[in-house]
This record gives sequence, structure tokens and C-alpha cells, in this order.
Amino acid sequence: MSSSPDLAARGSRLALLVVGLCWLAVLFDGLDMFVYGSVLPHLLETQTFGLTPDTAGDLGSYATFGMLVGALAAGTVADRIGRKKLMVGCVVLFSLASGVCALAGGVEVFGLGRTLAGVGLGGLLPTAISMVSDYAPRGRTAVTIGLLMTAHHAGGILSAYVAKWLIDPVGWRAAFWVCVAPLLFAPVLATFLPESLSFLVAKGRTEEATALAARHDVELPAAASGRKSAADRFDALAGLFRGGEWIQTLLYWLASFGGLLLVYGVATWLPTLMRAEGYALANALTFVVVFNLGGIVGMLVAGRAADRFGAPRISAVWFALTAAGVFLLSVHMSTAITMIVVFLTGVFLNSAQTMIYATVSIRSNPDNRATAVGWTSGMGRFGAVFGPWLGGQLLAAGNGDRGFTAFALAGVSSMVFIGIAALRGGRRTPVPSGQELVGAH
Repeated sequence: MSSSPDLAARGSRLALLVVGLCWLAVLFDGLDMFVYGSVLPHLLETQTFGLTPDTAGDLGSYATFGMLVGALAAGTVADRIGRKKLMVGCVVLFSLASGVCALAGGVEVFGLGRTLAGVGLGGLLPTAISMVSDYAPRGRTAVTIGLLMTAHHAGGILSAYVAKWLIDPVGWRAAFWVCVAPLLFAPVLATFLPESLSFLVAKGRTEEATALAARHDVELPAAASGRKSAADRFDALAGLFRGGEWIQTLLYWLASFGGLLLVYGVATWLPTLMRAEGYALANALTFVVVFNLGGIVGMLVAGRAADRFGAPRISAVWFALTAAGVFLLSVHMSTAITMIVVFLTGVFLNSAQTMIYATVSIRSNPDNRATAVGWTSGMGRFGAVFGPWLGGQLLAAGNGDRGFTAFALAGVSSMVFIGIAALRGGRRTPVPSGQELVGAH
């Protein structure tokens, strides 16, 4: 039965509230994620904490390792306490962790702060995606999630401006104090963000779910047919390796590893590598802004391109263009040309990884689709840990000029792996309308 116009209008207003609050939370997530890369050139130049490039790479990996832990734990914790409480807890955690970084008197405490921040950052993004999926207008799930993902890159833009405005007059610690400010947003989130209707129904809290749906005049989701047992989850994972599927699965995992190595390696080291190429610090931070502007554009156009030409093909082409762009950054060009290259690299890089998730989703059976995408993302996150470390090792060895080349090779490897996976074919189970996947980093 179709919804009345009044019901649809009120449901849209609720969707706007949920998406708006989640967008702000993810904005703060992006700010906290990118701020380390934005202040890193200053930390290295002033040798804060006796920081060296290899130590700086380790610190960058601490945050991404924390994100791995947070992402893996998010589903289990959300199932127990609810998505709303988990989102509030994640905002509180990464805000307080930034305070630890701001107060740190040594590299050990600073590293602890970045690790704890990573746990909060890793748990927030998939939870926010789940929340907006629950409340997105019917048939607009993908575009709503794409809109949410722009907030992460907007946070990256904000981090560059925070560094540009505060480091010289106040000091690097001020940038991390700004990242504590989202703590003030946590009570707003706790007060105005509704709990996930799907969570309430799954927990048998039908009266609460019905009251919430009635208050906002939205439809109540149907109860799930049943939760998977541990044996069911193991069987779904084992299904990824049965017959010849193990080859396809490993290709997806390797592509995701290279993709996230590239995403987080570039996110951490872009300003520092641009400084190593001879650009002024102000220009190096401007490149962060331009890169994330490209990321916003890429998130908005990649889905449409994939719908027309196919997600595997777009992912392979996008990685090829990303590798070319990253490699070109190792060549000192005029500032204007470099800005264009950085922008286009941002367009292709961030959405190329998303298209891997879309490919896995499209080519998986409905019964193990969530398992396939989840494990592809999880294996990729090991690349997210390795990327910042790799950049630090190259700089420490005096091979900073090869950093862009190394990251470009990661893009080439992902292009090859996802390309081979596309050529091998596989099951092509269409994603239902309105449920196209937009993956989180």
C-alpha cells in the first residue's frame, strides 16, 4: 500500500533530520581523521617529540589500526546497545582522544590518543551509514549515503583550514583542541537523533518502535526473518571459498588492500610529500582542500557512472586514472596544473575503492552479500594500516620522492586485481532498486 503524501512529507522531514545529524557527525569524523596529516609537515619541521618520518608513519598507522578495531567491533556493539548510543559514544571517544593528543608530552601518549581516536572513527562511519539507510526516502538509499559520504571529505577540507589558520599563530596543539569541540555535539546527537527502527524491531521493542514511527509518521520496518547463528555466519564465510570462488574472493581482497593503502597513504602524507616536492606549506595544505573537493565530486558521480558502464569496469578505470594522477604528483609542475591533477586524483581515488564494494555486492549471492562486502572491507583495512607506515619508511630512507610512485603502484595493483576479477565474471545478482551499495572507507 502506498504512503499518503502527508506521510511521505513527514517521513522526508525525519530523513532530513537523521541525515543532517549523521552528516555533522561524519564531518567531525573526517576532521579528526585528516587533521594529523595536515599538521604533520609542521611536526616534522619542528621535530616535535623528536619526530622522524618513520615514527610519523607509525603514528599514522596507529589511527588506522584503531579504525580497523572500531569497524570490526561496531556491528557487535551496535547490536547490543543500539546504533544511536554507539554513534554518541564514538563521537565522545574520538573527541576526548584528540584532547589526549593536544595534551601529549611525548610520542607515546600522542600515539595512544591517535589509536583511541581511530577506534571511535572506525566505529562511527559504518554506524552512520546504517542509520541513514534506515531513514532514507524509499528508492533513494544510495544517493542519501553518497551525500553522507561527502561529509568525510568536507572534514578533510576543514582540517586543512584549521591547520592553516592555527598552527603559525597558536601552535599545532590548537588544531587538536578544535577536534575536541565535537564533544559539545554529542548531547545534541543524543537528544535529537532517533534510534534505528530496525534495531528496535530486531530487539523486540515493538511498542517503542511503533511509538517512534507514529510520532514521526513513518512506516515501521518489517521484522527480520531471524538472526544468523554462528554456524550460519561461518557457512556464509566458507561460501566465499567454495569451488572456484576462492580466486574471486582473494582478487577482491587484494584490490581492496591496495585501494585503502592508497587512500590512507595519500591522506596521511599528501601535505608532507608536496612539501618534499618543493611546494610551500600553505600550498601543500591547499592541495588537501582541493583533493577532498575532488573526493566530494567523485562520490556524487561514481554511482551514476557505474550504473551506466558497470561497477567493475569503472573501478578498474578509476584506479588506472588514480595511479596516473598520483604518479604525476612526483613531477614538479606549475601550481595551477598541480591543483588540477590533485583535484582529479581526488575524484577518482576515493570513489574507486567504493566501486570495489559495489562490485562485490552485485556479484555476490543475497545470502552472503553482507559477509562478502564486510570481509572485503576488513581485509582492505590492513592496507589502510600499511599505507601510512610505508610513506614514513620511504621518507626515513631519504626516498620521499618515491612516495608518490609507491602509492601509484598500489593503484596499478588494484586496477589489475579488480580487472581480472571483472574478466573472470562471477555471479551477477542485481542489487534491488534503492539498495545500491556505497561503501565506507
